[in-house]
Amino acid sequence: MDVNQIRKVGRALPRFLDEFGDCFGRCDTRSYLSVYVDGQMSDLHRKSVEPMALRAGVPPRSLQAFLGLLTWDEDRLVDRLQQHVARDHSHPWAIGVIDETSCGKDGRHTACVQRQWCGSLGKVENCVVSVHTGYAVWGFHCVLDSDLFVSEDWADDPVRRKEVGMPGEVVHRSKPEIALAQIKRSLGNGIRVAAWTFDELYGASYGFLDGLDRLGQTYVAEVPCTFSGWVKAPAVRVRLTPREMRRKGKNRRLPRLSATAASVSEVRNLLVHSPAFQGQAWTPIHIKNGEKGANVREVKAVRFFMRRDGLPTRAHWLIVTRDVHRGELKFFVSNASAGVPLEWLLYVAYSRWPIEQCFREEKDELGFDHFEVRSWRSIHRHLYLSQVSHLFMNKMRQQLAAEECATDRSAPPRADDFSPWTRGSAVSARESDGRSGPLRVVAVAVEPPLWPTGWSHTA
Repeated sequence: MDVNQIRKVGRALPRFLDEFGDCFGRCDTRSYLSVYVDGQMSDLHRKSVEPMALRAGVPPRSLQAFLGLLTWDEDRLVDRLQQHVARDHSHPWAIGVIDETSCGKDGRHTACVQRQWCGSLGKVENCVVSVHTGYAVWGFHCVLDSDLFVSEDWADDPVRRKEVGMPGEVVHRSKPEIALAQIKRSLGNGIRVAAWTFDELYGASYGFLDGLDRLGQTYVAEVPCTFSGWVKAPAVRVRLTPREMRRKGKNRRLPRLSATAASVSEVRNLLVHSPAFQGQAWTPIHIKNGEKGANVREVKAVRFFMRRDGLPTRAHWLIVTRDVHRGELKFFVSNASAGVPLEWLLYVAYSRWPIEQCFREEKDELGFDHFEVRSWRSIHRHLYLSQVSHLFMNKMRQQLAAEECATDRSAPPRADDFSPWTRGSAVSARESDGRSGPLRVVAVAVEPPLWPTGWSHTA
C-alpha cells in the first residue's frame, strides 16, 4: 500500500465504525471499539488486550473491562454487521459456508476449553472450538457469525459455568444445531445466498439438512461414504388394505415402505453396485486452478432419495467426485432443482476455501487466536469484534483493488460475469483476455451431457 491508500483506509475506518455506534450505551464505551479494531489491524506482534491498550495509550484494565464488564449490545453488533453485508455486498451467486476453527489454550479455566480435536494443530489438544458462518462472493469474503461450541461436560458442570459467567440459557448444542441457528439469524438480517456448503460433519446431520430444506435454502453438502438412501424411489404404502382394515388391534404406521421396496444402501455401495452409476462413465471436470495447476475431478451424478425417518425424501443430487491422481472419492448431496447445471453444484461443493481464508486472515493478521480472556462474554465479544475488523479489512481490500483496476483502465467485472449459467465460448473468451472470475473454474464444455437420465438442463 502507498501513502495515499493508507490515508484513505484511515479516513474510512471512523465512518465504518459509526454504523455500530448504537450498539454502545455510552460514548466512552464506544471509544474502545476503535481502540480494539485499530489494535487488531496494527503491526503489533501480539494482539492481546494489554499490548493493544498500551499502543493506544489507554489502561489495559479499561480495555479488559470493555470486553467483560462494560454494558454494550454484542448481539446488535452482529445483527448490524450482517445487515451491512446484506446491503453492500449482496450478489445473486453469493455462497454461504459453514465451518469451525479452534484455538489452542492452556489450563482448564477458559470458557469451553477441553481436550478435543484441534484442527489448527492437527491433533487432539487442549483448545476451544468455535462454529462460524461465512459469506463469499467474487473478490469478497467475511465471517457473519461465531459461537463457542459447548460440550456436554461443560454444559453439565455448574461450578465451571459459574466461573466463566456462562448464561443459564446456554445448553449443549451439536455443531449442526449451532450452524442452523446462525443461518436462521443471518436470513433474518437480510443475507441471501445462492447455496450453502459445508463438510461431512454437518452433511451427516439429517436434522441439519432438513432444517435447511424447511428454510428454503439450497445446499451442496459433503456427506460421509456411509450416508444412506436410494437411487430409485422405493415404493411407499400410504393406505391399508381391506384385510388390514378388518384386523383387530392397532394398525401399522402409515406411510411406510412397501414390503417389496429396495433396501436402503450406503452411497459407497451405490457407487459400486448401482446400475445408475455403472451405466455412466467418469466425466472429467475442471474445478479450479490451484497453486499446483489445474484441479480436475472425475464426476458421476445420479438422482438420489435420502432416507429421513425411514422414508424417502424428494429427489436430490448424489454427486461423486474422484481425484484423477490419487483416486480419492468424495460424496456430495444437494437439494438443488433438476435444472441447475452440475458444474455450478461442483463449484459450490469446492468453495469452502473462502472461510478457511477468513480464519487464516483473522489469525495471521488480526490476532484472532491471541485472546487471553477467559469468560464466556469476553470471548464472544472478541469473536464478534474480530468479525468487524475482518469485514472492514476486506471491504477496503476490495475497494482498493477495484480502484487499481480502474486506474489500469481494465473493465470491471459485471454481475453477469459471475452467473453460473454462463458457459462455453463466453467463458473461454473471458479466460483468453486475462480476466478472472469464479465461473472460469467450472464452465467447461463436456460431452456427453452431464445430466443423468430424467434430469433436464434448463440453462
